[in-house]
Amino acid sequence: MSAIRNAFVLGAGLGTRLKSLTARLPKPLIPICNKPLITFAFDHLIRSGVTNLVVNTHHCHEAYARFFPDGTYRGLAVQFAHEVDLLETAGGIKNVEPLLKGEPFVVYNGDILCDLPLDKAIRHHFDSGSEITMILRSKGGPLKVALDRKTGRIADIAGHLSGSIPLEFLFTGIYIVNPEFFARIPEKTKISVIPIFLEMIRRGERLGGLVIDEGHWWDLGTREEYLAAHRQITQREFITGEGTRLQRIHPSASIDPTARISERTAVGANSVIGGNASITDCILWENAHIAPGSILKNCIITAGSRVDGTHADEDF
Repeated sequence: MSAIRNAFVLGAGLGTRLKSLTARLPKPLIPICNKPLITFAFDHLIRSGVTNLVVNTHHCHEAYARFFPDGTYRGLAVQFAHEVDLLETAGGIKNVEPLLKGEPFVVYNGDILCDLPLDKAIRHHFDSGSEITMILRSKGGPLKVALDRKTGRIADIAGHLSGSIPLEFLFTGIYIVNPEFFARIPEKTKISVIPIFLEMIRRGERLGGLVIDEGHWWDLGTREEYLAAHRQITQREFITGEGTRLQRIHPSASIDPTARISERTAVGANSVIGGNASITDCILWENAHIAPGSILKNCIITAGSRVDGTHADEDF
């Protein structure tokens, strides 16, 4: 087998690091230039041949129905598995076992944005004979993974095993999994993949890793990272899965001609920006209203919020 048709996208997280931004919306649904974050993961996976998309939900789970009312994306079915009680990563994987059809699958963290060459990782996974292949990077975040370059196997995670190989790599939150992994996960149990991965390392089993520093990768766990990703992505050409360019300013937005908007600001659908307003490096979600004369810098204005006055580094 050289292709993977199934993917499990993690959409059940609480998004606690984004605080007020995820009070009414799961983190995978926050907008990136007017496009829900999770759809970038879908696009990435579809480009690599995935046709079966499975998503777990928990916090504000009803929001997914608003964004995907017919349960499809780009003509493909999206299957949602609601977790009344959070099961963590391994428990979540076990919970959707029937939906993944007994075939290899990709696990993809729903709060990352990236365009690394996933095809390369899939080919490596099958060529290496690994049961799991973790996709790693040597930069861009906390370096908590040790990789044995000679064997291509993971040697340690977060220093739990105190081995001789240093922790030099970032785990991207994307990994490729063979179906035999299901047998390692206890039924109806809240459990992370990390203790299972550590036990595989101890036993010398086939937990592989591949370093891919090509492409871009952002973890949107904090408001600072969310704003930084917007600043970077609005400055480069970025093609969506539908073959269109990202929409920095939604065509339905009403912007007074005297308003000043920086090139690194995103404006959502049906938003209104009043006369002589100055908006610098901000993210406006849909139906945001900015009063005339307002001055905003590094602010995030969530759906339906109204803002007046001078503000910097605030969320509304």
